[in-house]
Amino acid sequence: MYLDDQTILITGGTGSFGKKCLEIILEEFRPRKVIVFSRDELKQFEMQQHPRYRDERLRFFLGDVRDVERLRRAFHGVDIVIHAAALKQVPAAEYNPFEVIKTNVFGAQNLIDAAIDRGVKKVVALSTDKAANPVNLYGASKLCSDKLFVAGNAYTGGGETRFSVVRYGNVLGSRGSVLPLFLKQRRTGTITLTDPRMTRFWITLEQAARFVLRALETMRGGELYVPKIPSMALGAMAAAIAPGCRQEIIGIRPGEKLHEVMIPEDEAHRTLDCADCYIVRPSFDWGGGASEGWHHGTPVPADFRYASDTNTQWLSAEELLSLTHAMFPEENLLPATTRARAA
Repeated sequence: MYLDDQTILITGGTGSFGKKCLEIILEEFRPRKVIVFSRDELKQFEMQQHPRYRDERLRFFLGDVRDVERLRRAFHGVDIVIHAAALKQVPAAEYNPFEVIKTNVFGAQNLIDAAIDRGVKKVVALSTDKAANPVNLYGASKLCSDKLFVAGNAYTGGGETRFSVVRYGNVLGSRGSVLPLFLKQRRTGTITLTDPRMTRFWITLEQAARFVLRALETMRGGELYVPKIPSMALGAMAAAIAPGCRQEIIGIRPGEKLHEVMIPEDEAHRTLDCADCYIVRPSFDWGGGASEGWHHGTPVPADFRYASDTNTQWLSAEELLSLTHAMFPEENLLPATTRARAA
């Protein structure tokens, strides 16, 4: 197994993604060591108290991606880095732009420098659909970060370090997701919606973590991986989660789009269709020959655009309820007959 006997470090390891990824690695692989790197001592303490994370292979390392020297110390002996640390809240990013740049952009540069200096073999950085044709600072900072990681392959100076990026949509049930908000609001009888027509790409935490781990296995350096995942409109989601509730329209917030794009037309000429995902190739060749025979994918049409409103995959109400029930069984969202079949 490709993660066996490897030392793996996860930045932002106390977040929703970090914890799910960590669980999969510890349960299904035999790593030498897994390091949780984050700046929140309370979250690290709480993780250490949980029986699930009492594992002799697990280490906790306090630090901030803004501190390159701390990263260099943390990366000593590390083989693989999964970069999940970021400032992600769109409204907070609009109000605190300097802080977002320090973490999402300068932090990315620090991580690239430290990984090369320490001889890390592979780095996968997490991105977002908001990085494609961005209209808010968070998306713009992640687009910049994506480009830094792809270009990082040109800075290795013949070393082994390789960088790739994974870009996916909204994570169902994660912190800050609209799903927990709808579940809370349904008790009041009123659901607040920015715009019922708004569509988003949706992926579960489990799917996201496994997709990132698979990218780690197949990456050669410079790829931008995009999973094929379903879309759903917020109005349809609210109707499925809270049928009969009144929908109060509050309007699109600053920095939001009506629909999201994961691959714009401008990147179509570099995009390959690889069965269950798309791979966007780098726009330059840094001399490593990695672009030769790239993953045996099929080039997409010249006018290709992967957007949430024109997606060919759509999440049905039944599928949404099934996924939500798995994450929040206490909500009893499934009809009694469906619950009986599931049991």
